[in-house]
Amino acid sequence: MLHDWFLRSVEKYPDEPALIADGRQWSYAEIDEVSRSIGHRLLAEGVARPRVGLLATRTVETYAAYIAGLRIGGVVVPLDPSHPADRLAMIARSAGLDFIAADDTADAALLHALPARVVSIGSPPASHIAAAPALRDSSPEWTGKPDDLAYLLFTSGSTGRPKGVPIRHGNVDPFIEFNVARYGMEPGCRHSQMFSLTFDLSIFDMFVTWGSGAALVVPSADDVYDPVEFVNKHRLTHWFCVPSLVSMASRARLLSPGCMPSLRSSLFCGEQLTLNQAQAWAEAAPNSALENLYGPTELTVAMTAYRLPEERGAWPATSNGTVPVGAVYPHLDFQIDPECGELQVRGSQRFYGYHDAKDNEGRFIEPAPAGSTADRHEPGLEAWYRTGDRVVLENGALVHLGRLDQQVKIRGHRIELHEIESALRMWGGVDDAIVHAVTHLDGQVELAAICADGAPSKTELRKRLRPHLPDYMIPTRIAYLAALPVNDRGKIDRKACAELLQKRFAR
Repeated sequence: MLHDWFLRSVEKYPDEPALIADGRQWSYAEIDEVSRSIGHRLLAEGVARPRVGLLATRTVETYAAYIAGLRIGGVVVPLDPSHPADRLAMIARSAGLDFIAADDTADAALLHALPARVVSIGSPPASHIAAAPALRDSSPEWTGKPDDLAYLLFTSGSTGRPKGVPIRHGNVDPFIEFNVARYGMEPGCRHSQMFSLTFDLSIFDMFVTWGSGAALVVPSADDVYDPVEFVNKHRLTHWFCVPSLVSMASRARLLSPGCMPSLRSSLFCGEQLTLNQAQAWAEAAPNSALENLYGPTELTVAMTAYRLPEERGAWPATSNGTVPVGAVYPHLDFQIDPECGELQVRGSQRFYGYHDAKDNEGRFIEPAPAGSTADRHEPGLEAWYRTGDRVVLENGALVHLGRLDQQVKIRGHRIELHEIESALRMWGGVDDAIVHAVTHLDGQVELAAICADGAPSKTELRKRLRPHLPDYMIPTRIAYLAALPVNDRGKIDRKACAELLQKRFAR
Protein backbone atom coordinates (compact mmCIF):
# COMPACT_ATOMS: atom_id res chain seq x y z
CA MET A 1 0.00 0.00 0.00
CA LEU A 2 1.17 3.53 -0.76
CA HIS A 3 1.52 4.66 2.87
CA ASP A 4 3.54 1.54 3.73
CA TRP A 5 6.54 3.11 1.98
CA PHE A 6 6.54 5.79 4.66
CA LEU A 7 5.75 3.42 7.54
CA ARG A 8 8.61 1.07 6.70
CA SER A 9 11.03 3.99 6.89
CA VAL A 10 9.55 4.94 10.27
CA GLU A 11 10.60 1.49 11.50
CA LYS A 12 14.05 1.59 9.88
CA TYR A 13 15.01 5.23 10.34
CA PRO A 14 12.89 6.75 13.14
CA ASP A 15 15.39 9.50 13.99
CA GLU A 16 16.31 10.47 10.43
CA PRO A 17 14.78 13.70 9.07
CA ALA A 18 11.67 13.01 7.00
CA LEU A 19 10.35 16.52 6.36
CA ILE A 20 11.81 20.01 6.39
CA ALA A 21 9.02 22.57 6.32
CA ASP A 22 7.73 25.61 8.17
CA GLY A 23 11.31 26.42 9.20
CA ARG A 24 11.72 23.17 11.13
CA GLN A 25 13.07 19.65 10.61
CA TRP A 26 10.83 16.69 11.50
CA SER A 27 12.01 13.13 12.01
CA TYR A 28 10.20 10.06 10.68
CA ALA A 29 9.05 9.24 14.21
CA GLU A 30 7.67 12.75 14.73
CA ILE A 31 5.75 12.82 11.44
CA ASP A 32 4.42 9.37 12.24
CA GLU A 33 3.05 10.60 15.55
CA VAL A 34 1.45 13.68 13.99
CA SER A 35 -0.06 11.46 11.31
CA ARG A 36 -1.43 9.02 13.91
CA SER A 37 -3.10 11.83 15.79
CA ILE A 38 -4.67 13.30 12.66
CA GLY A 39 -5.76 9.80 11.62
CA HIS A 40 -7.56 9.42 14.93
CA ARG A 41 -9.23 12.79 14.38
CA LEU A 42 -10.44 11.67 10.94
CA LEU A 43 -11.68 8.33 12.29
CA ALA A 44 -13.70 10.24 14.89
CA GLU A 45 -15.91 11.48 12.03
CA GLY A 46 -17.37 7.99 11.96
CA VAL A 47 -16.99 7.38 8.21
CA ALA A 48 -15.47 4.11 7.08
CA ARG A 49 -12.90 4.59 4.30
CA PRO A 50 -13.83 8.24 3.75
CA ARG A 51 -13.29 10.46 0.72
CA VAL A 52 -10.99 13.05 2.29
CA GLY A 53 -10.70 16.41 0.61
CA LEU A 54 -7.28 17.74 1.61
CA LEU A 55 -6.71 21.47 1.32
CA ALA A 56 -3.23 21.31 -0.18
CA THR A 57 -1.13 23.80 1.74
CA ARG A 58 2.56 23.29 2.51
CA THR A 59 2.34 22.86 6.27
CA VAL A 60 3.52 19.92 8.33
CA GLU A 61 -0.07 19.03 9.18
CA THR A 62 -1.02 18.74 5.50
CA TYR A 63 1.73 16.24 4.71
CA ALA A 64 0.92 14.26 7.85
CA ALA A 65 -2.77 14.35 6.92
CA TYR A 66 -2.02 12.91 3.48
CA ILE A 67 -0.41 9.90 5.16
CA ALA A 68 -3.22 9.75 7.73
CA GLY A 69 -5.92 9.69 5.07
CA LEU A 70 -4.25 6.70 3.42
CA ARG A 71 -3.51 4.78 6.61
CA ILE A 72 -7.16 4.85 7.74
CA GLY A 73 -8.25 3.50 4.36
CA GLY A 74 -9.45 6.80 2.93
CA VAL A 75 -9.20 8.19 -0.58
CA VAL A 76 -7.22 11.44 -0.60
CA VAL A 77 -8.56 14.19 -2.89
CA PRO A 78 -6.14 17.17 -2.89
CA LEU A 79 -7.72 20.62 -3.36
CA ASP A 80 -5.68 23.65 -4.37
CA PRO A 81 -6.69 26.60 -2.14
CA SER A 82 -5.57 29.06 -4.83
CA HIS A 83 -8.23 27.81 -7.24
CA PRO A 84 -11.63 29.53 -7.51
CA ALA A 85 -14.20 28.42 -4.95
CA ASP A 86 -16.77 27.38 -7.55
CA ARG A 87 -14.24 25.09 -9.25
CA LEU A 88 -13.34 23.48 -5.92
CA ALA A 89 -17.04 23.11 -5.10
CA MET A 90 -17.56 21.33 -8.43
CA ILE A 91 -14.72 18.92 -7.58
CA ALA A 92 -16.03 18.36 -4.05
CA ARG A 93 -19.46 17.42 -5.36
CA SER A 94 -18.11 15.21 -8.12
CA ALA A 95 -15.74 13.39 -5.75
CA GLY A 96 -18.48 12.84 -3.15
CA LEU A 97 -16.26 14.13 -0.35
CA ASP A 98 -17.20 13.04 3.15
CA PHE A 99 -15.33 15.98 4.65
CA ILE A 100 -12.49 18.39 3.99
CA ALA A 101 -9.35 18.35 6.14
CA ALA A 102 -7.89 21.83 6.56
CA ASP A 103 -5.16 23.35 8.69
CA ASP A 104 -5.16 26.70 10.47
CA THR A 105 -3.94 28.58 7.38
CA ALA A 106 -7.14 27.83 5.44
CA ASP A 107 -9.27 30.75 4.29
CA ALA A 108 -12.55 30.73 6.22
CA ALA A 109 -14.54 32.20 3.33
CA LEU A 110 -13.28 29.50 0.97
CA LEU A 111 -14.16 26.71 3.39
CA HIS A 112 -17.63 28.17 3.87
CA ALA A 113 -18.19 28.06 0.09
CA LEU A 114 -17.40 24.36 -0.22
CA PRO A 115 -20.20 21.74 0.01
CA ALA A 116 -18.64 19.52 2.67
CA ARG A 117 -18.06 19.76 6.38
CA VAL A 118 -14.59 20.78 7.51
CA VAL A 119 -12.37 18.81 9.88
CA SER A 120 -9.63 20.86 11.49
CA ILE A 121 -6.14 19.34 11.42
CA GLY A 122 -4.54 22.55 12.61
CA SER A 123 -3.79 21.84 16.26
CA PRO A 124 -0.24 22.72 17.28
CA PRO A 125 2.11 19.85 16.32
CA ALA A 126 3.34 19.52 19.90
CA SER A 127 -0.13 18.49 21.06
CA HIS A 128 -0.38 16.00 18.18
CA ILE A 129 2.82 14.34 19.27
CA ALA A 130 1.88 14.32 22.95
CA ALA A 131 -1.48 12.69 22.24
CA ALA A 132 -0.43 10.17 19.61
CA PRO A 133 1.19 7.43 21.77
CA ALA A 134 -2.05 6.99 23.69
CA LEU A 135 -3.85 6.53 20.37
CA ARG A 136 -1.48 3.91 19.01
CA ASP A 137 -3.66 0.98 20.07
CA SER A 138 -7.02 2.65 19.51
CA SER A 139 -6.44 3.49 15.82
CA PRO A 140 -5.03 0.34 14.17
CA GLU A 141 -3.57 0.56 10.69
CA TRP A 142 -5.97 -0.20 7.85
CA THR A 143 -5.17 -3.33 5.86
CA GLY A 144 -6.38 -2.94 2.34
CA LYS A 145 -6.14 -4.50 -1.10
CA PRO A 146 -4.30 -3.35 -4.23
CA ASP A 147 -7.63 -2.61 -5.94
CA ASP A 148 -8.57 -0.05 -3.28
CA LEU A 149 -8.34 3.61 -4.31
CA ALA A 150 -5.44 5.63 -2.90
CA TYR A 151 -6.08 9.11 -4.33
CA LEU A 152 -8.30 10.94 -6.77
CA LEU A 153 -6.91 13.82 -8.83
CA PHE A 154 -8.86 16.22 -11.02
CA THR A 155 -7.36 17.53 -14.25
CA SER A 156 -8.63 19.98 -16.82
CA GLY A 157 -11.45 18.43 -18.89
CA SER A 158 -12.41 19.01 -22.53
CA THR A 159 -16.12 19.18 -21.59
CA GLY A 160 -15.59 22.32 -19.51
CA ARG A 161 -15.55 20.45 -16.19
CA PRO A 162 -12.63 18.95 -14.26
CA LYS A 163 -11.97 15.28 -15.06
CA GLY A 164 -11.41 12.85 -12.17
CA VAL A 165 -8.55 10.34 -12.36
CA PRO A 166 -8.74 7.66 -9.62
CA ILE A 167 -5.48 5.85 -8.84
CA ARG A 168 -5.41 2.60 -6.87
CA HIS A 169 -2.74 1.38 -4.48
CA GLY A 170 -1.98 -1.37 -7.01
CA ASN A 171 -1.28 1.27 -9.66
CA VAL A 172 1.09 3.38 -7.62
CA ASP A 173 3.08 0.69 -5.76
CA PRO A 174 4.94 -0.55 -8.89
CA PHE A 175 5.82 3.05 -9.74
CA ILE A 176 7.27 3.75 -6.28
CA GLU A 177 9.12 0.42 -6.18
CA PHE A 178 10.74 1.02 -9.57
CA ASN A 179 11.84 4.57 -8.76
CA VAL A 180 13.10 3.89 -5.23
CA ALA A 181 15.45 1.35 -6.83
CA ARG A 182 16.32 3.58 -9.81
CA TYR A 183 17.37 6.75 -8.00
CA GLY A 184 19.24 5.31 -5.05
CA MET A 185 18.22 7.85 -2.45
CA GLU A 186 19.05 6.98 1.13
CA PRO A 187 19.14 8.53 4.61
CA GLY A 188 21.06 11.79 4.37
CA CYS A 189 19.71 12.68 0.93
CA ARG A 190 17.49 15.76 0.58
CA HIS A 191 14.84 15.95 -2.13
CA SER A 192 12.95 19.03 -3.33
CA GLN A 193 9.13 19.22 -3.18
CA MET A 194 8.31 21.75 -5.88
CA PHE A 195 4.95 20.36 -7.01
CA SER A 196 1.53 21.14 -5.59
CA LEU A 197 -0.16 18.14 -3.96
CA THR A 198 -2.86 18.47 -6.63
CA PHE A 199 -0.18 17.63 -9.22
CA ASP A 200 0.57 13.89 -9.39
CA LEU A 201 4.34 14.45 -9.62
CA SER A 202 4.12 15.26 -5.89
CA ILE A 203 3.53 11.52 -5.35
CA PHE A 204 7.09 10.90 -6.54
CA ASP A 205 8.40 13.66 -4.28
CA MET A 206 6.72 12.31 -1.18
CA PHE A 207 6.78 8.55 -1.46
CA VAL A 208 9.97 7.87 -3.42
CA THR A 209 11.74 10.12 -0.89
CA TRP A 210 10.05 8.57 2.15
CA GLY A 211 10.41 5.08 0.72
CA SER A 212 14.18 5.68 0.70
CA GLY A 213 14.58 7.13 4.20
CA ALA A 214 15.55 10.52 2.74
CA ALA A 215 14.27 13.98 3.68
CA LEU A 216 11.61 15.92 1.75
CA VAL A 217 12.35 19.66 1.67
CA VAL A 218 9.37 21.97 1.14
CA PRO A 219 10.10 25.42 -0.34
CA SER A 220 8.61 28.62 0.97
CA ALA A 221 6.71 30.91 -1.41
CA ASP A 222 9.90 32.94 -1.95
CA ASP A 223 12.05 29.84 -2.55
CA VAL A 224 10.04 28.98 -5.66
CA TYR A 225 11.33 32.12 -7.38
CA ASP A 226 14.98 31.45 -6.60
CA PRO A 227 15.63 27.73 -7.02
CA VAL A 228 19.40 28.18 -6.81
CA GLU A 229 19.25 29.75 -3.36
CA PHE A 230 16.76 27.06 -2.27
CA VAL A 231 19.08 24.26 -3.42
CA ASN A 232 22.11 25.75 -1.71
CA LYS A 233 20.37 26.83 1.50
CA HIS A 234 19.16 23.27 2.13
CA ARG A 235 22.08 21.41 0.50
CA LEU A 236 19.67 19.50 -1.74
CA THR A 237 20.96 16.33 -3.38
CA HIS A 238 17.91 15.51 -5.52
CA TRP A 239 15.75 17.85 -7.59
CA PHE A 240 12.48 17.49 -9.54
CA CYS A 241 10.58 20.24 -11.38
CA VAL A 242 8.88 21.23 -14.62
CA PRO A 243 11.22 22.44 -17.41
CA SER A 244 9.65 25.90 -17.57
CA LEU A 245 11.28 26.67 -14.21
CA VAL A 246 14.66 26.31 -15.94
CA SER A 247 13.67 28.96 -18.47
CA MET A 248 12.48 31.23 -15.67
CA ALA A 249 15.76 30.83 -13.81
CA SER A 250 17.75 31.39 -17.00
CA ARG A 251 15.91 34.62 -17.83
CA ALA A 252 16.57 35.84 -14.27
CA ARG A 253 20.27 35.00 -14.80
CA LEU A 254 20.33 32.70 -11.80
CA LEU A 255 21.99 29.72 -13.49
CA SER A 256 25.68 30.55 -13.40
CA PRO A 257 28.14 27.69 -14.06
CA GLY A 258 28.65 25.46 -11.03
CA CYS A 259 26.18 27.36 -8.84
CA MET A 260 24.47 24.18 -7.49
CA PRO A 261 27.31 21.78 -6.61
CA SER A 262 25.33 19.70 -4.08
CA LEU A 263 22.87 18.27 -6.62
CA ARG A 264 23.45 14.64 -7.59
CA SER A 265 20.22 13.98 -9.48
CA SER A 266 17.96 16.38 -11.43
CA LEU A 267 14.65 15.21 -12.87
CA PHE A 268 12.26 17.03 -15.18
CA CYS A 269 8.70 16.16 -16.18
CA GLY A 270 5.33 17.72 -17.00
CA GLU A 271 6.20 19.25 -20.38
CA GLN A 272 8.81 18.96 -23.09
CA LEU A 273 12.39 19.52 -21.89
CA THR A 274 14.47 21.24 -24.57
CA LEU A 275 18.12 20.45 -25.07
CA ASN A 276 18.89 24.12 -24.42
CA GLN A 277 17.13 23.97 -21.04
CA ALA A 278 19.01 20.79 -20.16
CA GLN A 279 22.33 22.39 -21.12
CA ALA A 280 21.68 25.43 -18.91
CA TRP A 281 20.82 23.25 -15.91
CA ALA A 282 23.72 20.85 -16.49
CA GLU A 283 26.22 23.72 -16.42
CA ALA A 284 24.69 25.06 -13.19
CA ALA A 285 24.64 21.59 -11.53
CA PRO A 286 27.81 19.94 -12.86
CA ASN A 287 27.72 17.02 -10.38
CA SER A 288 24.14 16.07 -11.20
CA ALA A 289 22.79 13.39 -13.52
CA LEU A 290 19.94 14.81 -15.65
CA GLU A 291 16.83 12.82 -16.52
CA ASN A 292 13.69 13.55 -18.51
CA LEU A 293 10.52 11.73 -17.44
CA TYR A 294 7.12 11.45 -19.11
CA GLY A 295 3.72 10.11 -18.14
CA PRO A 296 0.08 11.19 -18.00
CA THR A 297 -1.82 11.08 -14.72
CA GLU A 298 -3.81 8.10 -16.05
CA LEU A 299 -0.61 6.03 -16.13
CA THR A 300 0.38 6.97 -12.57
CA VAL A 301 2.82 9.86 -12.44
CA ALA A 302 5.47 8.77 -14.98
CA MET A 303 6.16 5.77 -17.18
CA THR A 304 9.33 6.59 -19.14
CA ALA A 305 12.75 8.00 -18.32
CA TYR A 306 15.81 9.12 -20.26
CA ARG A 307 19.14 9.87 -18.62
CA LEU A 308 21.36 12.26 -20.56
CA PRO A 309 24.91 10.97 -21.03
CA GLU A 310 27.50 12.50 -18.71
CA GLU A 311 29.61 13.52 -21.72
CA ARG A 312 27.99 16.50 -23.49
CA GLY A 313 29.27 15.36 -26.87
CA ALA A 314 27.16 12.20 -26.53
CA TRP A 315 23.88 14.04 -26.06
CA PRO A 316 21.25 13.22 -28.71
CA ALA A 317 20.30 15.55 -31.55
CA THR A 318 16.54 15.01 -31.81
CA SER A 319 14.23 16.06 -34.62
CA ASN A 320 12.50 18.71 -32.49
CA GLY A 321 15.30 19.86 -30.19
CA THR A 322 13.87 18.21 -27.08
CA VAL A 323 15.42 15.66 -24.75
CA PRO A 324 13.99 12.17 -25.47
CA VAL A 325 11.49 10.83 -22.95
CA GLY A 326 13.41 7.58 -23.20
CA ALA A 327 12.28 4.04 -22.55
CA VAL A 328 8.99 2.78 -21.17
CA TYR A 329 9.30 1.19 -17.72
CA PRO A 330 9.98 -2.56 -18.08
CA HIS A 331 6.81 -3.58 -16.21
CA LEU A 332 4.58 -1.79 -18.76
CA ASP A 333 3.65 -2.57 -22.38
CA PHE A 334 3.43 0.04 -25.13
CA GLN A 335 2.64 0.37 -28.79
CA ILE A 336 2.74 3.26 -31.26
CA ASP A 337 -0.14 3.77 -33.67
CA PRO A 338 1.51 3.53 -37.11
CA GLU A 339 -0.89 6.06 -38.66
CA CYS A 340 -0.89 8.94 -36.17
CA GLY A 341 2.06 8.12 -33.91
CA GLU A 342 -0.05 7.98 -30.75
CA LEU A 343 1.56 6.29 -27.75
CA GLN A 344 -0.69 3.62 -26.23
CA VAL A 345 0.12 1.86 -22.94
CA ARG A 346 -1.16 -0.89 -20.66
CA GLY A 347 0.08 -2.61 -17.54
CA SER A 348 0.10 -2.30 -13.76
CA GLN A 349 0.29 1.52 -13.69
CA ARG A 350 -2.63 2.03 -16.07
CA PHE A 351 -5.67 3.33 -14.20
CA TYR A 352 -9.00 1.52 -14.40
CA GLY A 353 -10.98 4.33 -15.96
CA TYR A 354 -12.15 7.84 -15.14
CA HIS A 355 -14.20 8.80 -12.10
CA ASP A 356 -17.06 9.54 -14.51
CA ALA A 357 -17.29 6.47 -16.76
CA LYS A 358 -18.58 8.63 -19.63
CA ASP A 359 -15.06 10.04 -19.93
CA ASN A 360 -13.76 6.56 -20.86
CA GLU A 361 -15.30 6.74 -24.29
CA GLY A 362 -12.63 6.78 -26.96
CA ARG A 363 -9.76 6.59 -24.48
CA PHE A 364 -9.16 2.82 -24.52
CA ILE A 365 -8.52 0.20 -27.17
CA GLU A 366 -9.64 -3.29 -26.27
CA PRO A 367 -7.61 -6.18 -27.70
CA ALA A 368 -9.29 -8.52 -30.21
CA PRO A 369 -12.09 -9.37 -30.26
CA ALA A 370 -12.86 -5.68 -30.39
CA GLY A 371 -15.12 -4.37 -27.67
CA SER A 372 -16.69 -1.01 -27.00
CA THR A 373 -15.71 0.80 -23.82
CA ALA A 374 -18.74 3.06 -24.16
CA ASP A 375 -20.88 0.44 -22.40
CA ARG A 376 -18.28 -0.53 -19.79
CA HIS A 377 -17.96 0.86 -16.32
CA GLU A 378 -14.27 -0.02 -16.51
CA PRO A 379 -12.02 -0.93 -19.44
CA GLY A 380 -10.68 -4.47 -19.58
CA LEU A 381 -7.37 -5.23 -17.87
CA GLU A 382 -5.71 -5.82 -21.25
CA ALA A 383 -7.00 -2.61 -22.81
CA TRP A 384 -4.53 -0.06 -24.13
CA TYR A 385 -4.83 3.50 -22.80
CA ARG A 386 -4.65 6.09 -25.56
CA THR A 387 -2.38 8.82 -24.23
CA GLY A 388 -3.17 11.35 -26.98
CA ASP A 389 0.58 12.03 -27.20
CA ARG A 390 2.51 11.67 -30.45
CA VAL A 391 5.89 9.99 -30.17
CA VAL A 392 8.57 8.62 -32.47
CA LEU A 393 11.50 6.31 -31.88
CA GLU A 394 14.79 8.06 -32.64
CA ASN A 395 17.98 6.07 -32.10
CA GLY A 396 16.11 3.68 -29.84
CA ALA A 397 14.59 6.34 -27.55
CA LEU A 398 11.08 7.78 -27.56
CA VAL A 399 10.83 11.45 -28.48
CA HIS A 400 7.65 13.38 -27.58
CA LEU A 401 6.31 15.30 -30.58
CA GLY A 402 3.20 16.93 -29.06
CA ARG A 403 -0.50 16.32 -28.56
CA LEU A 404 -3.08 14.88 -30.94
CA ASP A 405 -5.94 16.80 -29.32
CA GLN A 406 -6.36 20.25 -27.82
CA GLN A 407 -4.59 19.47 -24.57
CA VAL A 408 -1.42 21.33 -23.60
CA LYS A 409 0.79 21.70 -20.56
CA ILE A 410 1.58 25.07 -19.03
CA ARG A 411 4.15 25.10 -16.21
CA GLY A 412 3.47 21.39 -15.86
CA HIS A 413 -0.31 21.79 -15.49
CA ARG A 414 -2.38 19.77 -17.94
CA ILE A 415 -4.92 22.01 -19.64
CA GLU A 416 -7.71 21.38 -22.12
CA LEU A 417 -7.94 24.42 -24.39
CA HIS A 418 -11.64 23.68 -24.90
CA GLU A 419 -12.26 24.29 -21.18
CA ILE A 420 -10.85 27.81 -21.45
CA GLU A 421 -12.83 28.49 -24.61
CA SER A 422 -15.96 27.29 -22.82
CA ALA A 423 -15.21 29.65 -19.93
CA LEU A 424 -14.74 32.58 -22.33
CA ARG A 425 -18.19 31.93 -23.75
CA MET A 426 -19.95 31.11 -20.48
CA TRP A 427 -18.52 33.83 -18.25
CA GLY A 428 -16.58 36.15 -20.51
CA GLY A 429 -19.48 37.04 -22.77
CA VAL A 430 -17.53 36.05 -25.90
CA ASP A 431 -19.40 34.68 -28.91
CA ASP A 432 -16.42 33.09 -30.67
CA ALA A 433 -13.01 32.35 -29.18
CA ILE A 434 -10.05 30.10 -29.89
CA VAL A 435 -7.26 29.49 -27.37
CA HIS A 436 -3.79 28.43 -28.46
CA ALA A 437 -0.54 27.65 -26.66
CA VAL A 438 2.08 29.95 -28.17
CA THR A 439 5.60 28.53 -28.08
CA HIS A 440 8.37 31.10 -27.75
CA LEU A 441 11.91 30.80 -29.07
CA ASP A 442 13.23 29.82 -25.61
CA GLY A 443 10.75 26.93 -25.36
CA GLN A 444 8.38 28.70 -22.97
CA VAL A 445 4.67 28.16 -23.59
CA GLU A 446 2.07 30.89 -23.08
CA LEU A 447 -1.71 30.81 -23.46
CA ALA A 448 -3.13 33.20 -26.05
CA ALA A 449 -6.74 33.74 -27.11
CA ILE A 450 -8.31 35.17 -30.24
CA CYS A 451 -11.82 36.60 -29.86
CA ALA A 452 -14.37 38.07 -32.24
CA ASP A 453 -14.85 41.83 -32.12
CA GLY A 454 -17.44 42.94 -29.59
CA ALA A 455 -15.90 40.89 -26.82
CA PRO A 456 -15.05 42.70 -23.56
CA SER A 457 -11.66 44.33 -23.13
CA LYS A 458 -8.62 42.27 -22.14
CA THR A 459 -8.75 43.56 -18.59
CA GLU A 460 -12.47 42.87 -18.27
CA LEU A 461 -12.16 39.38 -19.75
CA ARG A 462 -9.48 38.39 -17.26
CA LYS A 463 -11.57 39.85 -14.44
CA ARG A 464 -14.56 37.75 -15.49
CA LEU A 465 -12.51 34.56 -15.82
CA ARG A 466 -10.65 34.88 -12.51
CA PRO A 467 -13.50 33.55 -10.27
CA HIS A 468 -13.83 30.46 -12.46
CA LEU A 469 -10.34 29.46 -13.64
CA PRO A 470 -6.98 29.16 -11.89
CA ASP A 471 -4.44 31.79 -12.95
CA TYR A 472 -2.44 29.38 -15.11
CA MET A 473 -5.53 28.79 -17.29
CA ILE A 474 -6.23 32.48 -17.97
CA PRO A 475 -4.76 33.62 -21.33
CA THR A 476 -1.95 36.12 -20.91
CA ARG A 477 -2.30 37.34 -24.51
CA ILE A 478 -5.58 38.26 -26.24
CA ALA A 479 -6.17 39.32 -29.85
CA TYR A 480 -9.37 40.53 -31.53
CA LEU A 481 -10.65 39.97 -35.10
CA ALA A 482 -13.79 41.21 -36.82
CA ALA A 483 -14.57 37.55 -37.52
CA LEU A 484 -12.63 34.38 -36.84
CA PRO A 485 -11.43 32.51 -39.97
CA VAL A 486 -13.46 29.50 -41.04
CA ASN A 487 -12.63 26.40 -43.08
CA ASP A 488 -14.40 25.03 -46.14
CA ARG A 489 -17.05 23.39 -43.93
CA GLY A 490 -17.90 26.67 -42.27
CA LYS A 491 -16.25 25.76 -38.97
CA ILE A 492 -13.76 28.00 -37.21
CA ASP A 493 -10.33 27.23 -38.62
CA ARG A 494 -8.31 26.38 -35.51
CA LYS A 495 -5.11 25.99 -37.49
CA ALA A 496 -5.40 29.46 -39.04
CA CYS A 497 -6.16 30.98 -35.62
CA ALA A 498 -3.17 29.21 -34.06
CA GLU A 499 -0.85 30.42 -36.81
CA LEU A 500 -2.09 33.99 -36.36
CA LEU A 501 -1.53 33.91 -32.61
CA GLN A 502 1.86 32.25 -32.96
CA LYS A 503 2.96 34.89 -35.48
CA ARG A 504 1.63 37.79 -33.44
CA PHE A 505 2.82 36.84 -29.96
CA ALA A 506 5.84 34.51 -30.29
CA ARG A 507 9.12 36.11 -29.34
